[in-house]
Amino acid sequence: MKALVYDGVETLGFRDVPDAVPQNGEQLIKVEAVGICGSDMHAYLGHDARRPAPLILGHEAAGVITGGAQDGQRVTVNPLVNCGTCPACTSGRENLCPDRQIISMMPREGAFAQYITMPAANLVAVPDDVPLDKAALAEPLAVSWHAVRLALEALHPAMDKRALVIGGGAIGLAAALALRAMGVDDITIAEPNETRRAFLKKRCGEDAVGDATGQFAIVIDAVGYGATRATASALAQPGGVIAHVGLGEDSGGLDVRRMTLQEITFIGTYTYTAQDFRDTAQAIFEGRLGPLDWTQSRPLSQGFAAFQDLRAGTVAAPKIILTPWS
Repeated sequence: MKALVYDGVETLGFRDVPDAVPQNGEQLIKVEAVGICGSDMHAYLGHDARRPAPLILGHEAAGVITGGAQDGQRVTVNPLVNCGTCPACTSGRENLCPDRQIISMMPREGAFAQYITMPAANLVAVPDDVPLDKAALAEPLAVSWHAVRLALEALHPAMDKRALVIGGGAIGLAAALALRAMGVDDITIAEPNETRRAFLKKRCGEDAVGDATGQFAIVIDAVGYGATRATASALAQPGGVIAHVGLGEDSGGLDVRRMTLQEITFIGTYTYTAQDFRDTAQAIFEGRLGPLDWTQSRPLSQGFAAFQDLRAGTVAAPKIILTPWS
């Protein structure tokens, strides 16, 4: 089968690799759509030791089961594989499983390929009227759904629900959509890239995209750099909540003194629970996360060029979807 392989820093090769072979309890899936994630970009830049070359990246996938009793079933893929028996798994917090694995990270190859294999429990059936390029957004949308859910659960009921989302990439935009789906109407997306700002204004409205000024009960840091953490800790309202999603850099930025004196809650959020993933997929199927028309599609064979364009900052769309069969 063909795959897009990470071969080293800022190097990807499109070539033949061994066919994916399902093990017991797994399904073989023909990949129809797979998104490029920020973590794929971190790996591409050589910033992720968990993703050493050579490796097939990609974990935001949807496709069609091939073979077996469910042959032809359209599915979206929860890429997070867990043990199912530890206290985290049995309490519904599978994302904290100490033995968790995710495709696109050793030892599991990713979905920038014509086929992948996944445990049957990680697949969610997709209705026939939902395009698979939209179903592939379940994974990044679930990341933000999880973060927003945790932030709202932590917010004191007396607080207003004015929200700031730092970063207008896929995770930031997804956070804004999740906030709206969960009843938050006053949302500002802060995005410095002018090309992306213009794109977001067309999709979300002029008032939804602005500067990070004022005070907010909820702050979603979808970038995760020292500078964005500094912004988050400065603009969080006393008693407010910061949900930290981005993994831009490891340290710096937080004003711990202010957060302590003003009782600002900081939550690190990682991926999603299995229920979050299912809830997000259902929200997509029901149209509660909007038309999801903010992606750009390219053939997998042109994936290297897509990464180069993302690196150069010339892509307005928050998400590029690669299509292995085009």
